[in-house]
Amino acid sequence: MKKSLVFAMAMALGVSATAFAANPFSDVPAGHWAYAAVAKLAAAGIVDGYPDGTYKGDRTMTRYEMAQIVAKALAKGAIGADDKLVGEFADELDNLGVRVAKLEKNADNVKITGKVKLSYSENSGGAVKDHDSDMARLRTDIFFTGEVNDNWHYVAMLRNQQFFEGQNESGDDSTDFQRAYLTGNIGVVNITAGRYNDFIADGNIYDNRVDAVKATVPFGEAYLTAEYGKMAGNGYTDTKYWNSDKNNWVSYKGDSDSPADKFWMAELGGTWGNWDLAADFIKADDVIAMGMQDDDQIWTVGATYHTGKFYLGGMYLAGDDDALKGAKDSDGKDASGYDDDGYVVKMGWAGAKASDPGSWGLYANYYDQGAPTVISHTMDGLYDSFPGEGFKGYKVGGNVTLAKNMIASVDYYDLKGKETDKHARTLWSQLVVTF
Repeated sequence: MKKSLVFAMAMALGVSATAFAANPFSDVPAGHWAYAAVAKLAAAGIVDGYPDGTYKGDRTMTRYEMAQIVAKALAKGAIGADDKLVGEFADELDNLGVRVAKLEKNADNVKITGKVKLSYSENSGGAVKDHDSDMARLRTDIFFTGEVNDNWHYVAMLRNQQFFEGQNESGDDSTDFQRAYLTGNIGVVNITAGRYNDFIADGNIYDNRVDAVKATVPFGEAYLTAEYGKMAGNGYTDTKYWNSDKNNWVSYKGDSDSPADKFWMAELGGTWGNWDLAADFIKADDVIAMGMQDDDQIWTVGATYHTGKFYLGGMYLAGDDDALKGAKDSDGKDASGYDDDGYVVKMGWAGAKASDPGSWGLYANYYDQGAPTVISHTMDGLYDSFPGEGFKGYKVGGNVTLAKNMIASVDYYDLKGKETDKHARTLWSQLVVTF
């Protein structure tokens, strides 16, 4: 850049252009537009002229010359070590002997945020005998977001969970490196790749981790999403599935890489006026969930209408029940005729916003889902208490922002099997703190 543009640089460095000082440069007359800034910078010892007493403001500066100015501004406290100019000219500053820690150079490139969730649930009903009666947990997620360039970011997440019931006196705990992915765009195509959390069909099919690649292309008011990868889940599976060799339901508990193996998914949706519309298709191999241990195919179509703070929506889901052919229910009856489809209806008013203390919301859902329409549901109710048959029932709840970045919520679920009519009731409460 031209040296005369040092006026703009002076403002960036926080050096006032209103204080007048004696000008040592013969080629910067008192009437020049940059006179005050150049004189001030010269008096502060930040810029130097040439031996002949000139400034040569029309001469193009080299990066090395600019780095010298940055180094002097840094030494005199006009800028800090975390200034973007220091990061930009880091290599030149190193050559000049100005040592800046790498962490300081890249301070603007990495952002750390977090979310803490304190939750408690109390469960009851004839279908929850295989579950703990209650659960108290503290979950802490720390996110690291690094800027690769203007279009791409790297995101990682570290999770610690404290379970206040367990084998140890103070409960059980775990710490895992849960997510690591790149997200950005190539032209109009938005891409996410790596291990991230996926939310399929409003969470009614899947809300958990995946190792995958997802691409979304917008066109007009609509979009098309395609995704391929493997379901990573939470690393633990506790369910039952029909074993055709043993002709009986078999419990599966223990470590598992995922609730399913490879999968691919496509979604077509968009927003038109007050309507949000979407249709999904997902094929997942080797599903271990809701009584299945086989391939599963699910398709959905849904719509949500918004008016003011109120919304009302519905979704139809249909799955493949091949895994249940020949299965028997707990009463010995043929289970192959169990529903392989279902629907979800939702409604709500407003909602708590972390940035708006005192804001609040109310919501309610009704579920009627066959087992083949679920892999890892987003709900906090015990939907997995009904392997093979699926579930129906409702959720009601509300949330409120107690203070900035502090949201409390309470949900109540009353679910029952679609065939056996056994209940699973859950009272769920949670406090979420973000920072």
